Amino acid sequence: MRVIITKDEDVVGDPLTDNAREDDGYRFHDVFHLSYAAILGWSPIIRTLLKVKRKSEPTTDEVEDGARAKIIEEMISTLVYTYARQHNYLDGIPRLDYHLLKTIQALVADREVRVRSLADWEQAILTGYEVWRKVRDRHGGTVRVDLFQRRLELLD
Repeated sequence: MRVIITKDEDVVGDPLTDNAREDDGYRFHDVFHLSYAAILGWSPIIRTLLKVKRKSEPTTDEVEDGARAKIIEEMISTLVYTYARQHNYLDGIPRLDYHLLKTIQALVADREVRVRSLADWEQAILTGYEVWRKVRDRHGGTVRVDLFQRRLELLD
């Protein structure tokens, strides 16, 4: 099974699979990146996919939207996914482990998102997993991101 992401009927990025032996729903993990964009105002992955990198600011483009920033974001997604898998994909989990959040904060200490609090990260992760579980259970869907209201939701 592959996930194809679209925006305004245009394909965005490459088709995704779980890249795993078992069906674990990781193919829907771009929901996490959308949640980071919505709640934190930060996602170099989404900026690249939507072609809204800040090319007019060369240093920002390189440091904040470049390869290293994207690797950090993917690392965070994988780190949290590993944690979530051990905790029922965060279903019914109201709080995240302090050490997990501090590790994330350390990973982004030299990025623009460093200004976000542990509570912001916790909200972004819990919101992302709430929507991800719905998308996974429905085998897809349409996700709406509101950057102004800092919201992420699955449309019916």
